[in-house]
Amino acid sequence: MDATGIVERVLRGERRAVARAVSLVENAAPLLREIMAGLAQAAGRARIIGLTGPPGVGKSTTTGALVAALRKRGESVAVLAVDPSSPFTGGALLGDRVRMQEHATDPGVFIRSMASRGHLGGLSWATPHALRVLDAAGFDTVLVETVGVGQAEVEIAAHADTTVVLCAPGMGDGIQAAKAGVLEIADVFAVNKADREGAHATVRDLRQMVAQAERGPGEWKPPIVSTVASAGQGVEELLDRLDRHAEHLRGSGELERRRRDRAREEVESIVLAALRERLIAAHGREGLDRVAAEVAAGGDPYSAAEELLTMGTWAMPSSVNSGPQTAKPNER
Repeated sequence: MDATGIVERVLRGERRAVARAVSLVENAAPLLREIMAGLAQAAGRARIIGLTGPPGVGKSTTTGALVAALRKRGESVAVLAVDPSSPFTGGALLGDRVRMQEHATDPGVFIRSMASRGHLGGLSWATPHALRVLDAAGFDTVLVETVGVGQAEVEIAAHADTTVVLCAPGMGDGIQAAKAGVLEIADVFAVNKADREGAHATVRDLRQMVAQAERGPGEWKPPIVSTVASAGQGVEELLDRLDRHAEHLRGSGELERRRRDRAREEVESIVLAALRERLIAAHGREGLDRVAAEVAAGGDPYSAAEELLTMGTWAMPSSVNSGPQTAKPNER
């Protein structure tokens, strides 16, 4: 299929074309640019909900329960589940969809697993483009399930309209809840496995953390919902809180700001990836290895970077931030 044919079929919601387009995204195929251009005008309608949390907290089970609740409403749902890739073989089990087998034959549900391929932050490098494909395909809601993450992996907040952070009993004490990191990105908290001992203490610690945060007038205060996703308990309440947050986003103008920030991140990511490709094309691996050897032997890394950039088709900015950069190039 050519790019035009894929775009037309994706816009009609044909599942095989959607799956094909996501595969092309993952593989950074030559058709990718044309496909993204063709889908651009149709994107921006779906509600994107991110689910994140530590391994074993029940993200896949909660995602499956939300799919069932949304389908009862008659909404079409796409699920993008990111699984970790092995740092040794590069392979991934892609097992999250195994837990969602009950939805596999539902024509109103599309489930796609995606390997992280070494990308940090709990997502795959291809996530933004894959979300654009699913959005343009006409799904009402897209659920993004991250890799099991630690305290500092917060990338999902840059790609979702609403971020759900799942916690479970035994996650730690009040000090753990007060630490900066993934808990700060939550629009909604879900304390899953709430039938286990310690659930009330976890809810209490989260409430204290939420109460201590500084908020201006009209700012959203993250609610805390107790769930037992495996039994379907609390799922309707969780969905109700997600609906309330969606109303808040639309009424406050926050939705437009978040989506503008998301577009900025996507464009910046594309630019950085292109610069890396140009750098390698201009100097080859040999050139990079040469300057790397000089730096390892005691050379100045900024002078080495200046040399590479001066020899290329662009120049080093006059002022360079010596600290860590928040923007990350796509890693594959």
